[in-house]
Amino acid sequence: MHPFRAAVENRDADAIEALLAEDVVFTSPVAFKPYAGRAITAAILRGVLRVFEDFRYVREIADPDGRNHAFVFTATVGGREIQGCDFLHFDEEGRIDDFTVMVRPLSAAQALSEAMGAQFDRISREAAGA
Repeated sequence: MHPFRAAVENRDADAIEALLAEDVVFTSPVAFKPYAGRAITAAILRGVLRVFEDFRYVREIADPDGRNHAFVFTATVGGREIQGCDFLHFDEEGRIDDFTVMVRPLSAAQALSEAMGAQFDRISREAAGA
């Protein structure tokens, strides 16, 4: 099993953070502009762990050199079933330097936006304290 998938499925926020490059760029499915840096990305992902219920990966797709991965997932947020995909690029040291998430359907994306919005004060504090 891929280390990122194992960390997420085990809900191991420290292991997830250890896989992030210092200069990682996180592109959210519900925010207009990307977030840059390990501290904010790790804080956002901890928030996601808090709001997603019944999370599981259902498919993993990788290119032959292992630097690009797509992890397809399902979860529940705000009573809505959500489907999504984490698109990851790994740098030469094997750390995630680009992390893009896409989700569907729209009603679930809206529920995710609301749930993460409610987390954002805490996320900001966690990122600032890192």
